[in-house]
Amino acid sequence: MQGTFINAIAVIIGSLIGLGFRGSFPDRIKSIVFQGIGLVTLFIGFHMSLRTGNLVALFFSMLIGAIIGEAINIEKHIEGFGNFIKSKLSSKEDKFVEGFITAFLIFCMGSMTIVGSIEDGLSGNPSILYAKSMLDCFASISLASVLGIGVLFSAIPLFLFQGGITLLASLSRSFFTEAVINELSATGGIILIGLGINILEIKKIRVANLLPSLLISAIIIYLLPLFIELMG
Repeated sequence: MQGTFINAIAVIIGSLIGLGFRGSFPDRIKSIVFQGIGLVTLFIGFHMSLRTGNLVALFFSMLIGAIIGEAINIEKHIEGFGNFIKSKLSSKEDKFVEGFITAFLIFCMGSMTIVGSIEDGLSGNPSILYAKSMLDCFASISLASVLGIGVLFSAIPLFLFQGGITLLASLSRSFFTEAVINELSATGGIILIGLGINILEIKKIRVANLLPSLLISAIIIYLLPLFIELMG
């Protein structure tokens, strides 16, 4: 969990720096920075999605996960949590919830999050998460300078999400095979593509409602060899 703790601290530090610069940038600079973040998010998403070894499994993971996420309406609950924090802070920030959700998804859907958290849980080696912390620190500077203080508080779900994966990996070592890790990364890549589309304002996608796809993809890939063996 040490790697996740350092990661959360890095996001907080980067966000504070970004908030300090926020008033220094005119709107046109903020706009192009945000568009640049959207384009990079799309690129990372496409790159990660190519790690899939089973397109059919990826398709059904996204389909089933989207249905579950929409039924539960995860995005509404995350927005509610963001609004709860906003109300407790008496914040007048218009983009608080947007910054909270966007930053959380950017920080937590990358392959470094998945592989790093699993590596930390399996072997106690947080080196990948340390490297991710530096990247997230710089990313949070850019995000907070555009989206405000909500980016800082994204450190809370980041800690819970990454810490949960690390804890799960430490308790279920046999589950996280190379195939499972690759499909988790590919599914996370699809989610990042959706987030990039949102950031670029091409179309509004309820990206958080796709999060169950991560769990579904891991289960499908883990059980697939057993199913094939039984059918054979």
